[in-house]
Amino acid sequence: MKTETCNLLIIGAGPGGYACGIRAGQLGIDTIVVEGDKPGGTCLNIGCIPSKALIHAADEFAKASHFSGQNDLGISVKSPKIDLAKTVAWKDGIVNRLTGGVSGLLKKAKTRYVTGHAQILDGKTIEVATSDGPMRISCKNLVLATGSKPFELPSLPFGGKIISSTEALNLQEVPKNLTVVGGGYIGLEIGTAMAKLGAKVTVVEAADRILPQYDAELTKPVMSRLQDLGVDLLLSAKAKNMSNDGSALCVDTPDGSREIASDKVLVTIGRQPVTQGFGLPDLGLAMNGPFVSVDQHCATSMRGVFAIGDVTGDPMLAHRAMAQGVIVAEHLAGMSSVWDKRAMPAVCFTDPEIVTVGALPGDVEGAKAAVFPFAANGRSMTMERSEGFVRVVTDPESELLLGIQAVGAGVSELSGEFSLAIEMGATLTDIAETIHAHPTLSETVQESALKSLGRALHI
Repeated sequence: MKTETCNLLIIGAGPGGYACGIRAGQLGIDTIVVEGDKPGGTCLNIGCIPSKALIHAADEFAKASHFSGQNDLGISVKSPKIDLAKTVAWKDGIVNRLTGGVSGLLKKAKTRYVTGHAQILDGKTIEVATSDGPMRISCKNLVLATGSKPFELPSLPFGGKIISSTEALNLQEVPKNLTVVGGGYIGLEIGTAMAKLGAKVTVVEAADRILPQYDAELTKPVMSRLQDLGVDLLLSAKAKNMSNDGSALCVDTPDGSREIASDKVLVTIGRQPVTQGFGLPDLGLAMNGPFVSVDQHCATSMRGVFAIGDVTGDPMLAHRAMAQGVIVAEHLAGMSSVWDKRAMPAVCFTDPEIVTVGALPGDVEGAKAAVFPFAANGRSMTMERSEGFVRVVTDPESELLLGIQAVGAGVSELSGEFSLAIEMGATLTDIAETIHAHPTLSETVQESALKSLGRALHI
């Protein structure tokens, strides 16, 4: 059996794993990353990047469809069509370029990459099933970066018509009738895109509103847009099983049982950490429910074993995993890096988009909230998308920013400013006195701060 040794061994090459591997290599730590497939994990291969590619294609198709009829801009085009198989091929090309880029970055950092399935033997040793046979790797430090996978409903197991987001992003044609089980961000992102591409979309959500992790004010514009797109929303409803002939999804609603004609049923009820199938339980690590428990260095209860990313719990975000990976690498290099982040941005790429950073109204007793609408922003008007708003949540005594949220077209690109403001400990005056370029969407951030100070100029 072939053997290897290293200082740092990382199981998983998703955003957390590859970021940890690159940073460790930069710091001169002898590192090996083990991954069963191409680098990039769920986010790059079957999640974040592919879904945004689909959303972009759907948006472009929706624009073309809009311009095939009467419109205020006076643009006229013939009736558009889409070849979804070609769109998926374009998406795959982007993914391949990015995975190749990650491989190049790991190589540049002198981090070794091993393709194969890892099996933990103990906290210092794993065995990898590679295409060339088994390999045993010994290490001083082990990082678990195994990510997460979609939850599966026992009554709707994946296969055939029942698909997860992975299969949805590889469809070769637009389904005539798509039913989405779960009104969270994954289901709504894909469901909205498919509705724009011409599918008849129905969303089944057990809660009494979509995106229940956000407050109602943030989700109202999304609800309105879904209705404009002809998406049927079944709230306080429970998906049961497929009908006897397999043509429809049986759903319990407040108005009784229904059968919804479905060519595909996309189940998006959340994700669960990958903690089985590679020997993790044998380590006896302290757990926080289904997740691996970690400290401020992302260290587990076993000396020399660390965990990062989705396997450590919510929020399951690629940028959180990356930040954790860097912290582990720098900690092992003797640096003083710890998890002390104040800002954790979350973006929902629905239409319109939602961004949240920090506290929501009501999260902090006595906090003050101020809202500035995009309807009062010139740039929004010229984009024909003036729905939504920016909202700042502050401490009324110190003026310290506690949270910033927005809903509107293109607001994902404001998330960096939101995060920076909170991470730097900005106050309302800091934001209000910072000149923002005109005309841009970012002016709404300054205007919301001015409004909270009682000095609004454009409302």
